[in-house]
Amino acid sequence: MCRACVNSLITDHLTSGLWRTAPSRRQFLAYAASAGAAAAVITAGREARAADGAETIFRNGTIYPMTVSGRPVEALAIGGGRVLVAGSASDVSSLARGATQIVDLQGRVLFPGFIDPHHHTVLSALFADLLLNVGYPKYSNRADALTAVKQAVAKAPPGQWVRAGYYDNLLQGGDLSMEQLDAISTQHPIFVFYVNGHVGAANAMAFALAKIPEDVGELPGGGHFGRTADGKLNGLIYEEPALLRFVAVAAPAVTPELIATALASYTKQVAAAGNTTLHEPGTIKPDWVQPLAKLSNTLDVRMSASLSTDSVEASKAFASLGPGAKARKIPNSRFSLYGMKFWADGSNQTESAAQTKPYLHTNERGKTNYSASQMADLCVEVKNAGWPILIHCQGDAAIDDALDAIEHAYGPNPETGLNRVEHATMARQDQLDRMKRLGAEPSFLPDLLYLYGAAYRDQIFGSERTEFMEPMAACVKAGIPFSLHTDSPVSPAGPLRIAQIAVARRCFIDKSVIGGDQAISIYEALKAITIHAARQIGLEDSIGTLEPGKEADLTILESDPNKVSADAISEIKVSETWVAGERKFG
Repeated sequence: MCRACVNSLITDHLTSGLWRTAPSRRQFLAYAASAGAAAAVITAGREARAADGAETIFRNGTIYPMTVSGRPVEALAIGGGRVLVAGSASDVSSLARGATQIVDLQGRVLFPGFIDPHHHTVLSALFADLLLNVGYPKYSNRADALTAVKQAVAKAPPGQWVRAGYYDNLLQGGDLSMEQLDAISTQHPIFVFYVNGHVGAANAMAFALAKIPEDVGELPGGGHFGRTADGKLNGLIYEEPALLRFVAVAAPAVTPELIATALASYTKQVAAAGNTTLHEPGTIKPDWVQPLAKLSNTLDVRMSASLSTDSVEASKAFASLGPGAKARKIPNSRFSLYGMKFWADGSNQTESAAQTKPYLHTNERGKTNYSASQMADLCVEVKNAGWPILIHCQGDAAIDDALDAIEHAYGPNPETGLNRVEHATMARQDQLDRMKRLGAEPSFLPDLLYLYGAAYRDQIFGSERTEFMEPMAACVKAGIPFSLHTDSPVSPAGPLRIAQIAVARRCFIDKSVIGGDQAISIYEALKAITIHAARQIGLEDSIGTLEPGKEADLTILESDPNKVSADAISEIKVSETWVAGERKFG
């Protein structure tokens, strides 16, 4: 998922009346000091309440603290927004007081709150309000998706933009074209954003308004445009620099009120799906941090984010909040920062990701968005600013360059914190071994198996390469921790969905199992959305397990995922979610 669209949608709107540029170090220190003092008062009050006993006790169910032992416990006590005790019923009952709330789980199952460590929260919230959904769940083929666009055009006055999203070129029958969109209208600019986040399509009027000439070449950073056999623009738009040209003119006015409303609605949905923390990687600008931190206290999930590498200088304003190896928490909020991100390549689904071997039935290997030396320079800049790095890598050639850059800039197990390889879809065994030597970790996107496993096998890579995609079991065998994510809006929110895919590895298109020897146990999948995900966003000291002193973030399920079949995990109902000791859903 690229950052271009969300940046253009929100720039100068989210920060209206607040910081329009990143705060200076002096401004931020002043803010941090005042907010920190307020937070200290609140924390002291919580500790005083906790000393008086538990505010809430959970019992009569199965409670998985997700600690090293892996064993469930009988009861849980929380107070002051934090975990007090997770243990035997007798240990916990000693903390009961007259005002203590007793939650009878009635056989339900309680976990630490589930975490999505790669989830474009703001973009997902705004897409629901601003884009016509022409994606696969609503329209099974390209013709029906184009009919939906045509119906929207019929309702719009001439000259008004028609913006659509979620289109899936693999599942809906191929790419869109300028010719097809021109056939719908030459009086309305039309822009369609693909669900993979790396491709769009537009008609001729949209190209004219975006000021894209017929002889346009490749843009800095890898942006480029599709062409017909005779060399003319065909309407396809690839990668962030090119997409940004269209979003800049197509984006509607977005008000702070709309953003707040959209986030409130969206975080209710993800809390209902079982999430308590979302991390937004690279699609946050420095001047959004303070207003998002204020909003975070009103939302139903905890928020975390990483900045993009074009904000290195501005990121230094937040360095005073602590070492980069841990999340830099914005005082008096439920918002934190961890790492910086760049996009090394594109998408396997569009065959733009960089591979060491050609795609199936072609001589094309895709390409990286930066040279190897440019990636190394980016990592050096980020490391010198005191942050770990997150690098989007879909193809194995991109992973090679990314690991070279990490080793050059950081070396093994750096003090600046855990470096991440985002998606790592086509990682090879030797690359996993190298990640382990460097102390870097992958974060996998399981929906690539569920949605595109058959297409990867039959159309894009062939059986041998596809069998090792998303190599989770190889990570378990090698002792490499990893997390699971949705990359929403690329795939829908839902931690139990992605856990099921990791365990079953079943493609829903033809029900085939993709790389069965890379399937993992449900317990490993649960670790990937709790303790491993917490560590990968620098919050392992605060969330991810139910241990004394950690935040009381909880997900309660109606059934135990450890005791159902692999294909039934996502059917388990989420009963409740709690954040900092407050029930947010259920």
